[in-house]
Amino acid sequence: MPLIKTNLEKIDISKLYKKQIKNSTFKSKSSKDWDKKAQFFNQNAFASSYTKDFIDKIDLSDCETLLDVGSGPATIALALANNLKTVYALDYSQEMLNLAQNNAKKLHINNLVTIHKSWYDSWKDVPKADIVVASRSMEVKDIKKAINKLNSKANKKVFITTKVGGSFIDSEILNLLKRDIIPRPDYIYLLNVLHSMGIFAKVDFIKTRHSRFSSKTQDEFIESLRWSLGNISKKEEKILRKYFVNRYKDRSNEEFMTWAFISWDIQK
Repeated sequence: MPLIKTNLEKIDISKLYKKQIKNSTFKSKSSKDWDKKAQFFNQNAFASSYTKDFIDKIDLSDCETLLDVGSGPATIALALANNLKTVYALDYSQEMLNLAQNNAKKLHINNLVTIHKSWYDSWKDVPKADIVVASRSMEVKDIKKAINKLNSKANKKVFITTKVGGSFIDSEILNLLKRDIIPRPDYIYLLNVLHSMGIFAKVDFIKTRHSRFSSKTQDEFIESLRWSLGNISKKEEKILRKYFVNRYKDRSNEEFMTWAFISWDIQK
């Protein structure tokens, strides 16, 4: 049967992804940056609606092991640990992994194994698992290489989430600051790269309450924005503090973030 080509093959989505991630306003964080943020991300992680929605979508049938890539404090791995023989948490922040171990002790879970590695380290000695997950941790320089790494460690299934829309800051705040941004590549890039690799993935969506509502004080609110935007001028800080006072407690127009939940089976 002859090979049927389409004009889609002329588009190198992986190359477009690399260009978008390189040009994006939002730059990658170092392991030390995540070490400093670890305690914040660990707060209420297990009680979040996102975690529940994520694990509810995972099919553990005939599976004994799970590898959680970019695990943070191992929220996903530990939420599923009691249903599996071994769960592995891989992260490049040592403080995140320390919290993962502490969380396991508090939950009386003894089948967690932590792995201190990044996306860019060799994974030669990383064990394979029946299920591989990457929850909100797909901000990588080369998405095709990342997918191949996930596939190389998955025996049966892969489950990931990535942002719908490339900004973590809502338009209302950006308009107030009169800031133009270049977003990160969102889920549609990843989905098309998967298609170009012959992987026909399933897509679902998870909605979460916008992170701006998690700040308890003005200072926390400013720091959360500085984390994404980098430098914030004194003029911008004044605008943001006023916004926090006048708008923060008004939840009537509360916004949500949407995550694409993407999964596929490993072809033997």
